Amino acid sequence: MGEDCISPAYHRAFSTPLEMMAFIGEMRRLSGGKPAGFKLCIGHPWEFLAICKAMLQTGIYPDFIVVDGNEGGTGAAPLEFMDHMGMPMREGVNFVHNALVGINARDRIRIGAAGKIATAFDMARAMAIGADWCNSARGFMFALGCIQSLSCHTDRCPTGVTTQDPSRNRALVVPHKIERVYNYHHATLQALAELLAAAGLEHPQELRPIHFSQRTSTTEVKTFAKLYPSLRPGELIDGTSDPRFREAWAMARADTFAAAG
Repeated sequence: MGEDCISPAYHRAFSTPLEMMAFIGEMRRLSGGKPAGFKLCIGHPWEFLAICKAMLQTGIYPDFIVVDGNEGGTGAAPLEFMDHMGMPMREGVNFVHNALVGINARDRIRIGAAGKIATAFDMARAMAIGADWCNSARGFMFALGCIQSLSCHTDRCPTGVTTQDPSRNRALVVPHKIERVYNYHHATLQALAELLAAAGLEHPQELRPIHFSQRTSTTEVKTFAKLYPSLRPGELIDGTSDPRFREAWAMARADTFAAAG
């Protein structure tokens, strides 16, 4: 209390992909077998592919991976970072999904998506390109009364949502906000169910890239299947000709996050 909490740019427990997998295995052991995973924003493609090679080499696989985007949703991110550092959420989720398919690990690892997800359509779109579930900070903050003052990290949030200051957090009336949060959550999931029904689907797992289209110019519309092509199961192991992965896979090494060569 009363001291800045510094979030370092690296993890002290490991410095290589192999050490990272060992750390995940140790966390799972110490927790008595509870699910162990990690969250990241994709940077250089070979860095995540190095993690994939470490999974194959050690036989240790995370139970889940949460893929965040570069969008910087809560307002605490430095302005220079938002929308500039790392891959956007959709591209990152699809990259991780394809990488895991390419090493035959997709069926054993769940993928979460986080990054400006606030509506049922946002959820459906993320699930169609690889997410198993979605995290939302922005939507629930709005339900609590967030006005996007970009002061989350200052302890001076004017609406009391992100502060420990008693003179400020008294603005957050818990019994009232409980109802707002519940209503937002309930209505969003109901809207997702209605979207699925309108598309003739029964479960979000049935969503595929072919279900979504995007205008790419004033005269052209492409489906997500064209915009986000899929790897075949085991394609990275067998050797891929896909230009999105071929060079990065060759540059990835299990013993370092740096690019080989």
